[in-house]
Amino acid sequence: MLQGNGTLGLMIWGEGSVLRLTLGRADFWDHRGGMPWREGMSYTAIRGLLEQKDEPGLRALFERTAPDAGQPHRPTVLPIGRIELDFGPGVTLQRGLLNVRSGLATVQATCGDRTGDVRIVTLMDTHAICLEWDPALPAPTVRNVPAWDHVAEHLRGISFTPPEPFAGPALSGWLQMRPVDPPLCVGYRQQGTQLCVAAEHGLDAPNARETVTGMVGKVMDGGFAAAACGVRKWWQRYWRKVPAVRIPNERLQFLYEYGMYKFAGLTNPTGIAATLQGPWIEEYQMPPWSSDYHFNINVQMCYWPAYHGNCLEHLKPLFDMIRTWTPVLRQNARVFCGIDDGLMLPHAVDDRCTCMGGFWTGSVDHGCTAWVAQMMYRYYRYTLDRKFLRDTAFPFMKGAMRVYEEMLEKTDAGFALPVGVSPEYRGSAMNAWGRNASFQLACAHRLCEDLIEAAETLGETPNAVWREIGEKLPRASLIGSAGSERIGLWDGTDLEESHRHHSHLAGITPFDVFPAGDEAWRKAIERSLDHWIRLGPALWSGWCVPWAAMIHMRFGNGDAAEVLLELWDRTFTNEGHGTLHDVDFHGISLMGRSYGNPGGRSGPNNEREIMQMDAGMSCTAAVQEMLLHTRRGVNYVFGGTPRRWRDVSFRRMRTDGAFLVSAERAAGRTVRVVVESRRGGTFRLANPWPGAVTVRSAQGGVQTRTGPVLDVAVAAGGKIELTPAT
Repeated sequence: MLQGNGTLGLMIWGEGSVLRLTLGRADFWDHRGGMPWREGMSYTAIRGLLEQKDEPGLRALFERTAPDAGQPHRPTVLPIGRIELDFGPGVTLQRGLLNVRSGLATVQATCGDRTGDVRIVTLMDTHAICLEWDPALPAPTVRNVPAWDHVAEHLRGISFTPPEPFAGPALSGWLQMRPVDPPLCVGYRQQGTQLCVAAEHGLDAPNARETVTGMVGKVMDGGFAAAACGVRKWWQRYWRKVPAVRIPNERLQFLYEYGMYKFAGLTNPTGIAATLQGPWIEEYQMPPWSSDYHFNINVQMCYWPAYHGNCLEHLKPLFDMIRTWTPVLRQNARVFCGIDDGLMLPHAVDDRCTCMGGFWTGSVDHGCTAWVAQMMYRYYRYTLDRKFLRDTAFPFMKGAMRVYEEMLEKTDAGFALPVGVSPEYRGSAMNAWGRNASFQLACAHRLCEDLIEAAETLGETPNAVWREIGEKLPRASLIGSAGSERIGLWDGTDLEESHRHHSHLAGITPFDVFPAGDEAWRKAIERSLDHWIRLGPALWSGWCVPWAAMIHMRFGNGDAAEVLLELWDRTFTNEGHGTLHDVDFHGISLMGRSYGNPGGRSGPNNEREIMQMDAGMSCTAAVQEMLLHTRRGVNYVFGGTPRRWRDVSFRRMRTDGAFLVSAERAAGRTVRVVVESRRGGTFRLANPWPGAVTVRSAQGGVQTRTGPVLDVAVAAGGKIELTPAT
């Protein structure tokens, strides 16, 4: 069972008489290592090396030499460890229950012929947990199990020293020093049938210990009842704003509700921006891929539930962190393009925007920057927060576009992108690039459209080059003869094999750049989808399955979407519903397991299992989008639901324009759609009925509308109801 507050994470598990509480922190970094952008990493130089097939030159530019003895290759989040409570002979833990509505975890146990519970909460406003056990259970023996017990060899090799245990009446636990970063103290205090555990950084060891002593003391002064009450109130406030969903698929209903619960623990607005694993860091291994920030899809997926989930404030820690990176992003663009007004974000960085290094295609993938710009503008569209648009989103969008402007070249036909990559396709091989990469084209078009709209919103004149690029840059790279074209990775390169990153189809979703009603594009996309389906999921990872479901939804294929999400839940989760990068068993995908290796591959650092939060969050968003999503500015209710879903409803789901939408389907027919608006505006709805529609306002006005797309004005603070005309 998981609990989290955005910074501190708790994994609750155990067996026999031993309850194990694994602690993690999303901000517990070793910041050494990495590879900042340096002179010579220019677009012109990189293009020259690629065109000359100079692999040694390219490797020398992006792959650093081995670090000095005792130094790591790159930054990483660190595991912390766990606290074990052994209730002794005769006690057996039976099962765990997690109440996602109150944040309370209960572990049921037996002691002879008696039963007793252990109740656990993670505080949402401080980095501590609190628990109590029934008097029917004996007082447990508490043991420290620092991560050092599992990964000492690795940590010792990069200059860490062993943890320093301590014990006393006010606090027991351990201190973990770091070579250059401040120390962390894990401390606990037992008082009667209650225990509090906290984990916090300090300026030095005495300060860290003093801080944790104070934190634990404050929690214990109020006791478990006060802690649980505060946690319950936090969760009640959270669930009041989250859209209620009722769908006739028990598995997907669970994915949505548990997903929104985990989303809160991952992205609490007072916490740390979500990393690959968030605050849930296993103690028995170093975190895969450093639990860093991957901006070529993973960070984005972690935050997708915020938008339709009406939790926009959960994006603030991410945007605030990125804003602090501005000097680094400016320097990256200065080195890459020779400009002073650009912004460039590599695909994998730590919380200080230090590039992880060693993967040239990720470093030059400017789609990462453009995708963050899309997230920011989407935030504006869902909140209509003009201050955020003016101060944060629009400057970032312009900086991202400046880099594309420098990368593009003019041709007789318009514009072209001479060198572009498609995320992770062909890895970092010398042929992992091409002209007019479809992913980059989709990113650039989304950015152009959003920039023009944002400028007009702010009363500014859009840059003429944005319109020119939008008109003259291809929307995708098409391959094949006339009448049989389909979307390729880049000019002359088709999708050659099953691949985990559906990047060449990103123009469908999330970037939504293909013009509605264009017959030529419709046929090219249909051929592209057929080819993609033909190659199948043999090399898919967990996080790409819900994305595939979303692609199908854009064409009304809710049946395929439902099957894919069910397949993901069965194939890419473990017994505790942990979300996996690799398959949990072989036979569906070769990502991590096969008949030749049924036990599973190890991760990049020989991890036993690779848990990431992106896929679970993406599945949560996919369930939302089955019920409501937009295409080219038009809202589709039940546009991605399966045909067999006869009775389904959702309440107050947020969408583009800051509208809150509710809808109900009964006996296979849409009964009503209700739209609320705090700011006012025109709500665009794909007509869910075959004929005329009655529109009723809260003030009593009645109108009749017809047509495939309904444009309905909603007053600020207003509410309308749409039903089929009778």
